[in-house]
Amino acid sequence: MELWMTEFQTQNLGLACRIKETLFSGQSDFQEISVVDTVEFGRMLVLDGVFQTSVFDEYIYHEMIAHVPLNVHPRPVNVLVIGGGDGGCVREVVKNPAVQQVDMVEIDGVVVEVSKKYLPEISSAMIDKHPKLNLRIGDGIKHVQETEGQYDVIIVDCSDPIGPGEGLFTAAFYRDVYTALKPDGLFVQQTESPFYHQPLIRKSYQDVNQLFPITRLYLANIPLYPGGLHCFTIGSKKYDPLKTDVTKPSIQSGKYYNPGIQRSCFILPEFIRELLQKD
Repeated sequence: MELWMTEFQTQNLGLACRIKETLFSGQSDFQEISVVDTVEFGRMLVLDGVFQTSVFDEYIYHEMIAHVPLNVHPRPVNVLVIGGGDGGCVREVVKNPAVQQVDMVEIDGVVVEVSKKYLPEISSAMIDKHPKLNLRIGDGIKHVQETEGQYDVIIVDCSDPIGPGEGLFTAAFYRDVYTALKPDGLFVQQTESPFYHQPLIRKSYQDVNQLFPITRLYLANIPLYPGGLHCFTIGSKKYDPLKTDVTKPSIQSGKYYNPGIQRSCFILPEFIRELLQKD
């Protein structure tokens, strides 16, 4: 008998994957956690029924959420990653030569341990206890509330705006992020699908734009996520992503990311431009 797992994006739309094996299934204090081995995407992390990452295409998301903001800022010495329990984001952040310390605050320690066991190629920086990495199991919302002027770059690598990720998509959270940044700091957050999360994208963009002098949205093509197109929102106090010097030595190519992508990912289709301009 064939086994399938489906993530339902809406009541009328789902992405189904044929499963070879369920490697882990359990419940933490915050969410249901599964790791399944699929035919098309390989090993995949699933939280509350939502596909989070897979060994097939994880490099796209993790390179784009990390390297784009780190290369916008000329000196990203101190970095905070909120969430990112699979470890892929910090794996990419520690590669930047300017970064000296990465504080990672993940609320669900079970996700960290499960990822280290079943997704070692993604969580390698956590497994190796990379010297730049300071991992803390705790509440990222509370962490930024208690922090002022400390970080050059904050990366919000969160799950969907349900369960533990819900509070990371609020105007109050963005205000605390602004305060936790240095005077020339910037932050980035994954902000879902431009096809299926338009109200969320518009609200998040407007909330960030009310605080930060420079607000930009950029895109990446990620097969695992609904519609195949995913967006990220940057709020910056000083540095405009559209003016990034793509010739500087710190911009090194990955499997997806390269200097051309750094520039081109901010070119938006007209329907997204119109979405962001709505009141």
